[in-house]
Amino acid sequence: MLAVSSPLFSPHQWQLEDPISLHHQHNSLFSPFEPSDHSFYLQFPPPPLDPSHDHYPSSAAPSPEAVSNVSKMAKKLSHNASERDRRKKINSLYSSLRALLPSSDQMKKLSNPATISRILSYIPELQQQVEGQMRKKEELMAAMVGQEVKNDEEKKMKSAASSSSSIISASRLSRHEMAIQISTDINGCQRNYLSEILCCLEEEGLLLLNASSFESFDGKVFHNLHLQMGSNCKMEPKVLSNMLLEMFP
Repeated sequence: MLAVSSPLFSPHQWQLEDPISLHHQHNSLFSPFEPSDHSFYLQFPPPPLDPSHDHYPSSAAPSPEAVSNVSKMAKKLSHNASERDRRKKINSLYSSLRALLPSSDQMKKLSNPATISRILSYIPELQQQVEGQMRKKEELMAAMVGQEVKNDEEKKMKSAASSSSSIISASRLSRHEMAIQISTDINGCQRNYLSEILCCLEEEGLLLLNASSFESFDGKVFHNLHLQMGSNCKMEPKVLSNMLLEMFP
């Protein structure tokens, strides 16, 4: 058997290092970072900031000029809206004015100044029409009242004629003369009605010019009176007839 040769490096030939030195080297390599060492910060200054390399959106406030432009635009839009509303209201008022004009004027496309001018000239026309209508109303009312008075007088005359056997009729002969016809029963002549009638006529401003009387076969007496009207006599024939008729039973 071959004898085992000795190794190339004998362990007995290794030089043992100082354990303290090794421990010191180990501590120097793996020792923690000491913050008290400021030389590290002084040797490496911070890099400058370059906004061109900023990939995040900017959160800076808008400039005063941009705010001013936005405010001016908002004011302009508000002014335009107010102006549109104002023009709509004015056009509506002009349309209302045109509706008051006659249909012939409404068919015309009048401008706003022409509408105002036509309205100013149309107001006096309306006033004249209103005054004319008021006059017509007064005339109609007067005619109605006169007709009612006339009807009442006729009713009174009819009722008087039906209740009395006497009939009196007065008529105007001219501007200053009047004639009265009286028809009554002969029994009514027992009272001197004729003298009472003449006295009443004189009080009303009527003077006797001529008188005639005659009697019929059926017991009727007729009197014809021719009278002159004085300047102060204003009585109408029908009113006079009714007044005299009340003197008979």
